[in-house]
Amino acid sequence: MLGRTDVMGQTVDDGKARTFPCEGCGADLKFSIGDQRLKCPFCGYEKEIELDPEAKVAEQDYHAMLERVKELHKSEPEQLDEANEVRCGSCGGTVVFTGTLTSTTCPYCGSPIQREKVHSYTKRIPVDGVLPFLIEKKKAKQKLDEWVGSRWFAPNDFLKTGVEGRFNGVYLPYWTFDSLTFNAFSGQRGDNYTVTVGTGKNRRTVTRTRWTSASGTFQRFFDDVLVIASKGLPVKFLQELEPWPLSKCMPFTQQVLAGYLARTYDVPLDDGFEDARERIEAAVEQDVRRRIGGDKQRIHSLTCRCDAITFKHLLLPVWMLAYRYKDKSYRVFVNAGTGEVQGERPYSWVKIVSAVVALTVVTLTLLAFFNR
Repeated sequence: MLGRTDVMGQTVDDGKARTFPCEGCGADLKFSIGDQRLKCPFCGYEKEIELDPEAKVAEQDYHAMLERVKELHKSEPEQLDEANEVRCGSCGGTVVFTGTLTSTTCPYCGSPIQREKVHSYTKRIPVDGVLPFLIEKKKAKQKLDEWVGSRWFAPNDFLKTGVEGRFNGVYLPYWTFDSLTFNAFSGQRGDNYTVTVGTGKNRRTVTRTRWTSASGTFQRFFDDVLVIASKGLPVKFLQELEPWPLSKCMPFTQQVLAGYLARTYDVPLDDGFEDARERIEAAVEQDVRRRIGGDKQRIHSLTCRCDAITFKHLLLPVWMLAYRYKDKSYRVFVNAGTGEVQGERPYSWVKIVSAVVALTVVTLTLLAFFNR
């Protein structure tokens, strides 16, 4: 049982979990999305989120934190009081439970999770900020229905019946990275031109490319490159939930986690930056192609140096839903800050084959028309 004091409304901590007792009836307060404050589900009592007026979501020095983490792991691990972790025995997902929050099934794979599997935190990089849930469950369901209706190549019965399942509100861990990059490249610019070749019936116009050398250097600043800091989730879909309204993040407080799951990071900070570097280098490559210009580009060499690296550890809100269609499991994710929906869905191969056949017929018809 959770330890409490006799003072109503005081945030209490028994060393394993935290609760926020209602000053009206003593029940546990939960974060209300619509009101953006703590609210009692029984008597309706409301309480403003308490934030230190001096607190702010600030960038942290990346290299300094790596050194700090290295030193911490040299010493004996210490238990933290703020939270409990549950590791799912089926998919390995790690979930942070705060207060009286419990779950009978894993929101990531649907398997049962028991509180007996709770184990204490060891030293972690603290959370800098949290984006509160802004999209309520009812609105998320509406967005999901619209998403289902827009899946052109989905089976007809799927479009008709929609998705049935239970939404789980989950705070997922993210790293965000800032960096000033210095980039140097060399390559070739290709400009197309046409010439007429052949004679008689073999006379035709062909496209050729004139190549010229290109090189240069430039700087580019990257701000808030997001990296999901949790394993076992489909990164592709989570990236497609972007952009996030990060300007609405507040300094971390456990109060906004009340009533929701929160997953701790299992992607280390340095591994997170390697993922961010891949996104940065991909963006730099596209920038280089634009700078080379022309109709085609060849990149012979490209170096991208990342300087002045800073990071933030954020918790971002997602509505997650697992559903089944014809004995197969699918997962859908709703950005609880914007309402963007991404996820897995079934396909109708009959529709896909029909579309390919129709496109082939149209293409052949047009070719026949222009070659007359």
